[in-house]
Amino acid sequence: MMAGALLIALPLVTLVQLAMSDDGGSLAHVIRTVLPQAAQETALLLLGVAVLTALFGTGAAWLVTAFEFPFRRVLAIALVLPLAVPTYIAAAVYVEWLDAAGPVQRFIRMMAGVPTAAALPLPSIRSLPGAILVMSAVLYPYVYLSTRALFTMQSATLIEAARSLGAKPARVFWRVALPLARPAMALGVSLCLLETLNDIGASEFLGVRTLTLSVMTTWLNRGSLEGAAAIACAMLIMVIALLLVEVRARGERGFSSSVKRPRNVAPKTLMGAEAFGAFCFCALPVIVGFVVPAAFLALQAVQRTLRGQIDPMIVEALLTTIILAGGATLGILLLASGIAAGNRLLGTAIARALARFASLGYAIPGTVLALGLLTPIAFFDNQIANLWRAATGERIGLVLTGSGLAIIIAYHARFLGIAIGAIENGYARISPHLDDAARMLGRSLGGIRRDVHRPLIRPALGTAALLVFVDAMKELPATLLLRPLNVETLATLVYADAARGVFEAGSLAALLIVLIGLGPIMLIARANRPEPADAFLAASAAADERNAQKNPA
Repeated sequence: MMAGALLIALPLVTLVQLAMSDDGGSLAHVIRTVLPQAAQETALLLLGVAVLTALFGTGAAWLVTAFEFPFRRVLAIALVLPLAVPTYIAAAVYVEWLDAAGPVQRFIRMMAGVPTAAALPLPSIRSLPGAILVMSAVLYPYVYLSTRALFTMQSATLIEAARSLGAKPARVFWRVALPLARPAMALGVSLCLLETLNDIGASEFLGVRTLTLSVMTTWLNRGSLEGAAAIACAMLIMVIALLLVEVRARGERGFSSSVKRPRNVAPKTLMGAEAFGAFCFCALPVIVGFVVPAAFLALQAVQRTLRGQIDPMIVEALLTTIILAGGATLGILLLASGIAAGNRLLGTAIARALARFASLGYAIPGTVLALGLLTPIAFFDNQIANLWRAATGERIGLVLTGSGLAIIIAYHARFLGIAIGAIENGYARISPHLDDAARMLGRSLGGIRRDVHRPLIRPALGTAALLVFVDAMKELPATLLLRPLNVETLATLVYADAARGVFEAGSLAALLIVLIGLGPIMLIARANRPEPADAFLAASAAADERNAQKNPA
């Protein structure tokens, strides 16, 4: 537990020290000229993403839960698929399609008989509204998953009571369903905003000067490590504010469902224009967030394969990605399982606090973690080099940074919370009476963990491994800033090609990222479906009601 907490505390303390260590005017210059504009654009981006993800995520969740319309069951699963597309890939695809030199604007100019883009100015995708639209189309499933789970678990009593009193569907949603969904919606929106803060590729491709992008440019282009640390501290303040708002939104009120009749809302069949409207509302984000990017990548990959223009670096980048993500996944599972087991077996307030603190890494943007870990990793590299030189008289070079271990350490700090949450969900399904029985039989804490817990939490370990591996594979900011020289992963290869304006060259690498991410996403979609038992309970409850009406006591 202490190791997990140290992974989070070390970069945070380092950032504060760096921000306060400036003895010149570079820090004041950055704060005066860079921070205000970056903070303003970041705030506007977060506001826009919050509104759109809440709109489409909550609206789609309510439609597929409360209504029956064509292709509802297919859309209920397809609405999760955009999670497989990283924001930087979606942004690069839409820049290729919708930029002034892209096929869409060229077709519009051809149809209008206008030869140049200057003669017919069209809205640019490289703008703040463009970034809001693209990022919202990819991130809304976080809201959809959380709110749909809540809508599915709700008892039908309140909804059906409102319907029986003559409330229209819109009034039922606004007055009954939405207030019940606010805690889940707050959780989903907060995850969307944290992912938005972590993004670095999409904001750069779409021309939005966010705090995350400012950290990188201030660090690498201006050479001001202290200024970058100050911007990173401002980002941490924004992250803390988001977490506090989310906790307050979820903790203000609580709701419970009937234990006797845990049946779901019976979907109301829509007809005609209403059914078509519901279908379009649910299909639109799927098309924008998944179908268009995936189709573009597949088309480009096939064309380049047929032309024999496959970059040989892709295979090397794929192997590097698997090694880094696989090594990080193994270490994170070992550390997370130890933290979750300690929290379960000890059950003390200190154990719970350390577990919660170790889980905060996912809320910290990868750029901030990379900047905060840079100084400690450089210190350890220097100490190892000095010890090796004193022992052998030879130079060993940079062990952590040069071998890629620095990236794995950053992955541990960032994704440890995902594994802890998944494993703790597995522990929640194990009755405490099993622990008591094992203690009565003389088992030690280690024996209980080995003989009782480990076999029962294997599915949770598998889920945690999949989620961590895919997130580590897609991670761009920390990988981009901590990778060794001349080392590319799939994510950095896609970023480099898009930054050079030749994104189609990295289309195969981007397609591999999407395809690898589809497996865990489909697992999540399957887990989010209502259990078969729910339908049985609903049918049983309806049969009980009919029998009670026929044979009144």
